[in-house]
Amino acid sequence: MTESASGGPGKAPADRGRTSIADGVVEKIAGLAAREVAGVHAMGSGSGLSRTFGAVRDRVPGGSKSAVSRGVKAEVGEVQTALDLEIVVDYGVSIREVARAVRENVISAVERMTSLEVVEVNIAVSDVKLPDEEDEEPESRLQ
Repeated sequence: MTESASGGPGKAPADRGRTSIADGVVEKIAGLAAREVAGVHAMGSGSGLSRTFGAVRDRVPGGSKSAVSRGVKAEVGEVQTALDLEIVVDYGVSIREVARAVRENVISAVERMTSLEVVEVNIAVSDVKLPDEEDEEPESRLQ
C-alpha cells in the first residue's frame, strides 16, 4: 500500500471525501445570475398578484423559497445539473436575446462556482412587464 506525504493511503488530502451540493445552492446561484441580465424584470410567476404574495411570503419567517431562488428549479446530480427558470421580461426587449444571455450567464456562474456540468437551462417567459405597470411590491409593516 502506498502512503502519501499526508499519511493517507495513496490519495491527496483534497481527494479524500465527497462534496455534495444541495439543489437550493444551485438555485440561488442561478437566480442571482439570471437577475444580472438586462431585460429580466423579475423571476417567477408573471401575475402581479402572484409576485405580491411571493414578496409577502419571503418576509415571513419560514416562508417557502427565498426571493433569490424564486422562479428557479434545479435538479442536481453527482456531476451534472439541469435548471428550469421562469422569468418576466421588460417590454421591448428581444426575448430570444434575453433568454440567450440568461442561459450564458447562468451556465457560466453555476459551472464556475460548483464545477457541476450544466446540461440544460430551460427558460419559460411567463409575462412581460409593461412600462405603465406599477410594481406591486407591498410595503413592509415591519421596521
